[in-house]
Amino acid sequence: MNITEGIEIVDLGLYLKKQKTLIVSDLHIGYEEALNKQGYLVPIFQFEDIFERLKKIIEKVFPKRIIINGDLKHEFGTISHQEWNGVLRLLDFLKDMEIILVKGNHDNILGPIVDKRNIKVVERYDIDDISIIHGNKIIENTNKIIIIGHEHPTISFKERPDEKYKCFLKGKWKSQDLIVIPSLLSIPGTDIKREKLLSPYLQQNLEDFEVFVVEDKVYKFGKLRNLK
Repeated sequence: MNITEGIEIVDLGLYLKKQKTLIVSDLHIGYEEALNKQGYLVPIFQFEDIFERLKKIIEKVFPKRIIINGDLKHEFGTISHQEWNGVLRLLDFLKDMEIILVKGNHDNILGPIVDKRNIKVVERYDIDDISIIHGNKIIENTNKIIIIGHEHPTISFKERPDEKYKCFLKGKWKSQDLIVIPSLLSIPGTDIKREKLLSPYLQQNLEDFEVFVVEDKVYKFGKLRNLK
């Protein structure tokens, strides 16, 4: 489904058709190991879920370039065993494409891993009239269309208040078009109707933002103001 002209939602990724570029966000590789260190004993399965889901997305569109829009890894101040192994395995899988890594707030020490594959981490990536930034801070002088991650947007409905559904958002940031990508991590994220939002780009009235829910397929739900 097209979210705007030339940009298609493909599962939890965005595909720029003209540029043959896939954008995904917020993989948070190493999430379970970080929880285990905190005393929460959870099974380590997220990476395999992410890997398989990403593989299916790639097989649908066959991109020439992939942009990971921040938070490739999870730990802030260290590199865990799971992060070393998972990030390198992912980069090796993607090696036939051009790989662009946009820095997220969790990527402070991503460099030592990606340096082993001679890949640089950038603050933003501009392509034609599009600026891809993580979204944890405002970046000046961006293009007509801004694409962010960071928020992990989800939505719930009164019929099923305990269930969150991952969603894309499309609205405005000042005079620019703003698109928000959900996390590729399988756990739920921020409920945009019920919870405090993190990104400074979303510290505004979101009632006119359009909501695209991803479940077995993509569902266009219209504007947030109309969702009760």
